[in-house]
Amino acid sequence: MEPRESWAALAAGGVAGVCVDLILFPLDTVKTRLQSPQGFRKAGGFRGIYAGVPSTAIGSFPNAAAFFVTYEYVKSVLHRGSASYLSPVTHMVAASFGEVVACLIRVPSEVIKQRAQVSPSSSTFRILSHTLYHEGIQGLYRGYKSTVLREIPFSLVQFPIWESLKDLWSWKQGHVVDSWQSAVCGAFAG
Repeated sequence: MEPRESWAALAAGGVAGVCVDLILFPLDTVKTRLQSPQGFRKAGGFRGIYAGVPSTAIGSFPNAAAFFVTYEYVKSVLHRGSASYLSPVTHMVAASFGEVVACLIRVPSEVIKQRAQVSPSSSTFRILSHTLYHEGIQGLYRGYKSTVLREIPFSLVQFPIWESLKDLWSWKQGHVVDSWQSAVCGAFAG
């Protein structure tokens, strides 16, 4: 993979990740509070619906960028000399590696975000400090394995579909898809 392609994957993945995470953040807060053992109302109800957004905003870009840089790199390594019928497998393997790497960033961000969502009166920095003091770095990685196991099946389906849709659209129009077309294919695949 050329350096220019790496930078493009990093930037596109990062921007896409930030947009999706910030748009869907209120829905995620409601879901987290509904699942809270203390109950929806005691966890904050609809008050402070953006509690925890700083950790999401900080972690979102590097998380998505790490995923797409890893995905594109593994895909480029596996694509060399492989038959076209193996493309879906290549995309599945690349997406799986991407998830493992991205979760190294995503999980600490998620831990802090979810704790802030159920304690809207505490600041993100206070929650981070408290977690590190009482649980150490391991506290930030609580749920890493289960998160990876949750994300990989989704990626095993989404990324071969995304790549196939882009290939089909490219073939139909006679040239490589534009960025917006790739985004439409990604939204449909997701």
